[in-house]
Amino acid sequence: MAQRIDNRILDALVCPCCGAPLGCSDNGKSLLCSAPRRHCFDFSADGYVNLATAHHGGGDSKQAVRSRTEFLESGAYEPVSDAVNKILCDFLLGGGLVVDAGCGEGYYSCRAAENSFDVIGFDLSKDGVAQAAKRARRKGLSNTFFGVGSVYAMPLRDKSADAVINIFAPCAEEEYCRLLKDGGILAVAYAGREHLMGLKRQIYDTVYENEERADMPRSMKLVEERRVRFDLTLRGSAQIMALFSMTPYYWRTSPEDKNKLLGVEELTTEVDIIIAIYKKEI
Repeated sequence: MAQRIDNRILDALVCPCCGAPLGCSDNGKSLLCSAPRRHCFDFSADGYVNLATAHHGGGDSKQAVRSRTEFLESGAYEPVSDAVNKILCDFLLGGGLVVDAGCGEGYYSCRAAENSFDVIGFDLSKDGVAQAAKRARRKGLSNTFFGVGSVYAMPLRDKSADAVINIFAPCAEEEYCRLLKDGGILAVAYAGREHLMGLKRQIYDTVYENEERADMPRSMKLVEERRVRFDLTLRGSAQIMALFSMTPYYWRTSPEDKNKLLGVEELTTEVDIIIAIYKKEI
């Protein structure tokens, strides 16, 4: 299927092999670089492009993507998405190009695109990026582009982004600084101290508050922090397990402790998320 890409998005993309500008092929089914070798990258049937130059592995599995998609589409984290969009609207008054670094299944990307921002999302999970592209197509969001790629080496021009959003993803500070225009912003969302304490109390005998995130930017100016806090009631074991599987401690939890959630049909937990806003100074 031929793809249509907004000019602002296309202008930002570069070839991951040689760094030359990328353009659409005549039939709209591939991206071609302008260098003599004409590196070619085909759109998948789902509408994304694999721009990873090597096999990195990693990224979320198909089952993890499916669980997170179902959870996010329930609207449970809509206040978090609303807060991210409020930041974009407050700081990018005339719209702009937003890069979602570690976009996963594209929930936050597409909600930003629905607010008229042009959005580029990269993630190493092919299943996640495929879901993101399908979500955008289903919603008719031609102002989006999704590609497979590492957040540490995104095939985008220097100073091409007005904002980078980083939602529970690795913080590649040097790469984000390269991409941001002077005066551009970086919004980093991470778990606050009391995030999901109710869920953890259901699983663990001893519950600890979340630690401060250690990989926060040092070369950009912190201009503001916004906190999103609310109580979330989960109904049904499927929704409870979907949220649990999204957490980093899911993989560190023993099967015995995981089984404590079996049969739990309703659970109320705290959501406590901090969004730190940084500005790249001129």
